[in-house]
Order: sequence, then C-alpha cells, then structure tokens
Amino acid sequence: MAAEPPSWQEGMSSDNVKGLVLALSSSFFIGGSFIVKKKGLKKAGASGIRAGAGGFTYLYEPLWWLGMITMIVGEIANFVAYAFAPALLVTPLGALSIIISAVLAHIILGEKLHIFGVLGCILCVVGSITIVLHAPQEREIESVTEVWQMAMEPAFLLYATLVITSAIILIFHFIPQYGQTHIMVYIGVCSLLGSLSVMGVKALGIAMKLTISGVNQFVYPQTWLFAIIVTTFLLTQMNYLNKALDTFNTAVVSPIYYVMFTSLTILASVIMFKDWDRQSPSQVITELCGFVTILSGTFLLHKTKDMVDGMLLILFY
Repeated sequence: MAAEPPSWQEGMSSDNVKGLVLALSSSFFIGGSFIVKKKGLKKAGASGIRAGAGGFTYLYEPLWWLGMITMIVGEIANFVAYAFAPALLVTPLGALSIIISAVLAHIILGEKLHIFGVLGCILCVVGSITIVLHAPQEREIESVTEVWQMAMEPAFLLYATLVITSAIILIFHFIPQYGQTHIMVYIGVCSLLGSLSVMGVKALGIAMKLTISGVNQFVYPQTWLFAIIVTTFLLTQMNYLNKALDTFNTAVVSPIYYVMFTSLTILASVIMFKDWDRQSPSQVITELCGFVTILSGTFLLHKTKDMVDGMLLILFY
C-alpha cells in the first residue's frame, strides 16, 4: 500500500513557516509603502514643486519618509526570508505587494480597482497559495562555504557565465542603440543580474542566520565575496531599473520585470540549490501552475488598472 503524502503541516518545516511569514510581512510593508509615499508626494506637491517637475520638497515631508522607512523594513524582512525558505517560495510571493498596493490605492487614494483588477488579485492569491502548499523544504546548510561549493558546481557556473556574458553584451552593445526604444534591453539586464543577486542575498542571509546561532560565518572570505557580488549587482540593477522607469510607462515596466526577474530567479535557485530534486513531478508541475496563475493575475491587474469601463468592455468583449 502506497504511503500517504505528507499533510500541509508536516510538509512545511518551521524554517519554511518563518520564511513564509517574513515574505508575507515584506509584501504588506512594501505594498503599503507605495501608498504612504504617494500621499507624502501629493502633500509635498501641494506646497511646493512636484517631484515629477524636478522638485525635492518631498524630502521635507514626514509622510514620505514614513513610506521610505516602511519600504526599508519590508526589504529587510524579504532579505531575512531568504535565509529560512527557498527562493522558489519567497520570490513569487512578491506579487502580493502589487495586490496590497492596488487595494490600498482603491481604498485610500480613490484609484478605482475594476472588476478585472479584482480578478487579477484573486488569481495572484490562488497562485500564491498553490506555491505555498507545495513549496520544497529548505535545505539544511551548516556553513557559508557549503553555499560557495554549490555556486562553484559546473551547472551553476555555466548559468552564471551565460548571465554575466549576456548582461555585458546588453550593456555595451544593445543599450547604446536600443535602450530608449526597446523595453526588454534595460529589463533584461536587471532581471539577469537580479537572479544572481538573489542567490547572493540568500547566501548572506544564511551566513547571518548561522552567525546569530553562534557559528560565526564572517571569518570566511566567501561571506565577504558574496557581499561584494550582491552590492555590485544590486547597484547595477538599480541603475538600469531607474532608466527603464524613466523611459517607459511604469504600468508596463512592473509586470514585465516581475515576470522575467521571478522566472530567472527560480531557474537560478533550481540549478544552485536543486530545489526540485527533493520533490515529485506532480509537486513541480503544481508549483509551475501556481506560478503561471500569479503571472496571469499580475498581467491582468496591470493591463486594466488605468482603463475606464468603456475601454474594458472593448478589450474583453
């Protein structure tokens, strides 16, 4: 007689639960921060030059700073989440911050959330629940040197080489010619390097977790190498993401970036941490279905958020 599959409570380790809670907290903080910052920008713009017109009066607005602090708290929670749970669980949950931002904008800012936007939110929640229920267990790691050994394996070295080479080609060949006209050029650099930076962030999170538990990981040069890699890639990402946002519509940049970044991050995690090796084919397929559901919800939410009712009827009928 075949053994029964483990229940959700048995399947989710304590570390996975901690990572899940931190990832959800991160989404709430980051999603809410957009609303608080926008309120601050509006308040500052009413008494001075708007940020969109080149003004900096928002720097004197406490509400804007509250939004920034809220976002920083959310990013820290997301950083720590990677120390406890697989990237396969943490990264897709970033879509929830989009839902929270849209719902709060509807309630607080009066930005109408259409029925198809509500459907997009529901799809994101369903997809997130699907991934959470079937997420792999976090791998037991005893030292940051163990993470470094994973990064030095041929499969991941090949992936990292392809990613860095592609990013360099995009930066030096395609951006000068097509950066202002093709959105995929800027977002391609951000997404490619982002997948590697998340692996570095996870390594640093594990190092901090082990250090707090009493096993100092900052005596190893690999920890500092991961820190340098993360800093370099994050600064590069921020640079080209700002260029993309300044050049193209945010409503277009956000979903495309989310799709590419999340897809490449999951691929990098599967190669480096071998997340799917500890799962059955049915679990892997279910997770992929959950991810596609989230992508569909994100696309629908962004596609319809700036449309009036008449345009929605034309689009869907």
